[in-house]
Amino acid sequence: MTAFDVTIIGAGLAGLQCAKLLAGKGRTVLLVDRKSDLTKGIHTTGIFVRKTFEDFSFPAGTLGQPIRNVVLYSPCLRALPLESKQDEFRVGKMDVLYRSLLRECIDKGVEFSDSTRFVSVDKHRHENIVKLERTGRSFDVAAKVLIGADGAASAVARSLGLDENKEWIVGYEEVYRVRRSNAEPCLHCFLDSRLAPGYLAWIADDGEDIHIGVGGYPAGFKPREALKQFKEKVWGNFIGSRNAELIETRGGRIPVGGVLRRIANENGLLIGDAAGAVSPLTAGGLDPCLRLSAFAAKVVEKRLTTDDPATMLEFSGDVFRARFISRFWMRRIISACTNQALLELGCLVLRGRIGKKLAEHVFFGRGSFPDIELADVMRPNARVPSI
Repeated sequence: MTAFDVTIIGAGLAGLQCAKLLAGKGRTVLLVDRKSDLTKGIHTTGIFVRKTFEDFSFPAGTLGQPIRNVVLYSPCLRALPLESKQDEFRVGKMDVLYRSLLRECIDKGVEFSDSTRFVSVDKHRHENIVKLERTGRSFDVAAKVLIGADGAASAVARSLGLDENKEWIVGYEEVYRVRRSNAEPCLHCFLDSRLAPGYLAWIADDGEDIHIGVGGYPAGFKPREALKQFKEKVWGNFIGSRNAELIETRGGRIPVGGVLRRIANENGLLIGDAAGAVSPLTAGGLDPCLRLSAFAAKVVEKRLTTDDPATMLEFSGDVFRARFISRFWMRRIISACTNQALLELGCLVLRGRIGKKLAEHVFFGRGSFPDIELADVMRPNARVPSI
């Protein structure tokens, strides 16, 4: 049986980031993913906020043009334009980014097993026996730490006996390549309780590709039909049919219940969507994904250095949940807005001076996921101020 320091299930952004950091410390890492090609079946629009591309480095050619303009639309398409003096968003070329990060991982010594399914884990205090399956063949590996980066409905969370996501929205989008010149990058956000119940519809146009999608709570929500209706409503005004080439579709669950409380035990931990590391308000998960993965790598490195499994318990979701108190409340308010007239009224309020300040804070504020060190977590009653 092959033994590793760490086995990571899921080679999305969270798994790739964590694998890269741990391998960079000289740890032996097995990275597992069900897909044969990481660039297929991508589940995220790939919008990175300013805080992320200011604080993290990205391989050349993996981010689109900067976006400074946001337009928020009411159900009747009344527009509230917002403009920042700084570059606020960049849409990642996720296929290129995944390939680049996977190359970095392999260069650092990560062993990658594609087309591989996580089956279960036999838990022991100082070692896990991880059961996997590849192309119909079952095999076991030993790992001191098991990391679940396997999405919103995490099989690793169930096997480790950790918390699981209970609240999510469902998103679906189409990506178009449009031939044009002098296009001003812009993020268009549409509030519409019929087409996107409890969330929004969007058009992310970075001047190269256009992502058009819808998201909402799953009860009674049919994403594909909603997207069809949304395109009928906005297509001519925002895209037009000329030279628009459909190149990709994306979709999946997005947890919006906030970071789960119990995301680690002595055997392993959860990162990314598996840990609920997504903003409860905006459903943005890429910045939380990178930050939680970086913090997880520090906790795992300490556990491996000290050979003390109890060190893993320092990776607690409670310290992160305190960061999102106001966003939890705003998520509840948005989810309750099922009336079009009420949404229209809310958009009218946002057009006022105070309302516009609030909208600018939501879209342009640097508040995302907290920067937390091990020392912060180890302090008694440690809490991070909420926003």
